[in-house]
Amino acid sequence: MVLFPGMTALDVVGPQALLAGLAGPNFHLVAERIGPVASDTGLEIVATADFETCPRDLDVLIVPGGDGTPDQMRNERLLAFLRDRAGRADWVTSVCTGSLILGAAGLLTGYRATSHWCVRDRVLPLFDAIPVDERVVFDRNRVTSAGISAGLDFALALSARLRDPDYARTSQLVAEYAPQPPFVAGTPRTAGPAITASATGILKDLIEGSLAAARAR
Repeated sequence: MVLFPGMTALDVVGPQALLAGLAGPNFHLVAERIGPVASDTGLEIVATADFETCPRDLDVLIVPGGDGTPDQMRNERLLAFLRDRAGRADWVTSVCTGSLILGAAGLLTGYRATSHWCVRDRVLPLFDAIPVDERVVFDRNRVTSAGISAGLDFALALSARLRDPDYARTSQLVAEYAPQPPFVAGTPRTAGPAITASATGILKDLIEGSLAAARAR
């Protein structure tokens, strides 16, 4: 799993918590430099490998999203790393706006994919990806998931492919992942126009930055 400054911590920690049992000591947190990497809320996660020490052949490559996405869409070292490892990985995957980073690396051309709702339909087509409004999208060996919380759904769906559905069900039960949100406002459709406008304002820099980075490519 890739780490970068400005990632969303839950994009990393949610899937890692559910997939760590499958990977054991072979779960690598990879960044440009080994050591702590600050998320978009300041919480730091420690990278255990860098681009040089990360194993060359991976079962799964995971890219999170976050406010730092536009910068990483322009990060040629990261994009080269992703292209190299993706060429041999069994699964090439992302959480939230991590799909835009995969797109910037040229890894979603012609693939069905999803992302955070605020950028999915506007940015993914700029990389010749086909946007899909679903929580988790499988297309061949590409797996993308929608915004932040969808990383949990992604990890369970991938676990079922990597092991079997009962293993994924067991992981879900251990995590007591039985969401009953206090509000029905998790998508623009259910939140309504006023709440969507407020959320879009909060996400304005991410939206504009991602569009600019995509168009620059």
